[in-house]
Amino acid sequence: MKDANQSQATRAGNWVDVVEVGTRDGLQIESRIIPAARKIEILNKMIASGMREIEVTSFVSPKAVPQLADAAEVLAGIERRAGTYLSALVPNVKGAERAAATGVDAGMLFISVSETHNRKNLNRSIDDSIAGFAPVVEVLRAAGKDVMGGTAVAFGCPFEGEIDQSNLLRIVHAYFDLGIDHITLGDTTGMATPNNVRQTVRLLRQHFPGIKLNLHLHNTRGVGLANVVVGLEEGVRRFDSSCGGLGGCPFAAGATGNICTEDLLYLLAESGYETGIDLGGAIDVALMMEQSLEKRLPGQMLRAGPRLKLHSADAVPTAAG
Repeated sequence: MKDANQSQATRAGNWVDVVEVGTRDGLQIESRIIPAARKIEILNKMIASGMREIEVTSFVSPKAVPQLADAAEVLAGIERRAGTYLSALVPNVKGAERAAATGVDAGMLFISVSETHNRKNLNRSIDDSIAGFAPVVEVLRAAGKDVMGGTAVAFGCPFEGEIDQSNLLRIVHAYFDLGIDHITLGDTTGMATPNNVRQTVRLLRQHFPGIKLNLHLHNTRGVGLANVVVGLEEGVRRFDSSCGGLGGCPFAAGATGNICTEDLLYLLAESGYETGIDLGGAIDVALMMEQSLEKRLPGQMLRAGPRLKLHSADAVPTAAG
């Protein structure tokens, strides 16, 4: 990666990169389509709050995910700041050609670790997906874009159950063969647990010592932040999250929201880590997203605020009797 990872090498050990995915993973499951102008407004608010890295959108077929059909328009309207790093999902050569014509910094390839989910999500086999990587990479790199590797259902599949770790290893091996060492482990339906997060991170580090891991966690079963803590203990310093806890995969049964950006920021700050993101600004972003979708989002910081947010004693009743 360009500026994002180059500067990471010089940061203190307590620095954590938080990648905001709300306008991509967050919106792809929503039935309401947010206008491009409103998305741009939200993204600019994210950047103003200190969010450096944002997975903005996806160059999938507009028919498959109409919520993201405006990918190029949205990217063109973003007001960058120094250090802003924008990425997008790129599923195939056609998507890569669309992405190459924009100002996106990086394209994220993606593939499911289970055969069934890959066919549901991408309508092809794992082998066919791997075979299709090289021409996508060629298009992106010819346009000067970075390339990252993503995986879905890396910790469990809603159709197959426990994932076949040999699939995960061969997928990561295929990425490394293409010179891609930045790998995202996607917990698409919240099947990650502290134990299998630890086991998977250690397995990949054992086989691929130079791997740069990013954890993309969901809070489907309420252990998303517990999995973050385990990731931190294992040395992971990069996590995806979504404003307000918005998100989910439209091609996986039982998928619900990502870990919440504001909740993650609070956990990291209270644990002694730095992100460079203003918590209050992140809460404002989530409120803006709530207003845009006209529904309540599951993030807890939205309701409670930081632990030292004080309230007037006169605002609550006094116990009687």
